[in-house]
Amino acid sequence: MKSTYYTQERSGHIRNAGMGLIHAYFGQGVGKTTRAVGLSIRAAGSGLRVVFVQFLKSGTAGEANIFEQVPNISYRCPGKHPFILSQGPQSVHYEHAETSLWYAKRAIKEGTHLLICDEILSTPIFGVLRLEQLLELMDRCRGQVELVMTGIDADPAIRAGADYVTEFVQRKHPYYSGHIARKGIEY
Repeated sequence: MKSTYYTQERSGHIRNAGMGLIHAYFGQGVGKTTRAVGLSIRAAGSGLRVVFVQFLKSGTAGEANIFEQVPNISYRCPGKHPFILSQGPQSVHYEHAETSLWYAKRAIKEGTHLLICDEILSTPIFGVLRLEQLLELMDRCRGQVELVMTGIDADPAIRAGADYVTEFVQRKHPYYSGHIARKGIEY
């Protein structure tokens, strides 16, 4: 079943705006999740059903709290786990990634309009999901569900298959001059 939504043009005519394009937001530093959160709010405010799934995160960032208050947005995160960079992937990271992928696939079956897979692009880098799993997810969404994927980097196959490819380039960050991450700003 193809999901579509309709927009009303200034002329009063309704046109099919179509769903099912693929977005890849990647790069070092801040902004990728923030862009995805903003798009979620915009879509929900326009009456679209949004599912926001976090990979490799513990669900403790500020957006997790606000999503509970926004109609049309369902937030999914399997729960807390140690930061993956501190010791590399552990069994909990593999389980977390597989559960997050299951949430994403379920959202597609349930007919969501916009599916955000936050940090999914980082999962092959850490070896907790395979690139093929991400490509399969893209194939399932194409033409049906608008898919946004964020992460540190996007494999060339992801870049080639995506309709929107946005690379965030960090020029400066206070972390490198001794500042710690601040709740509500960096997470």
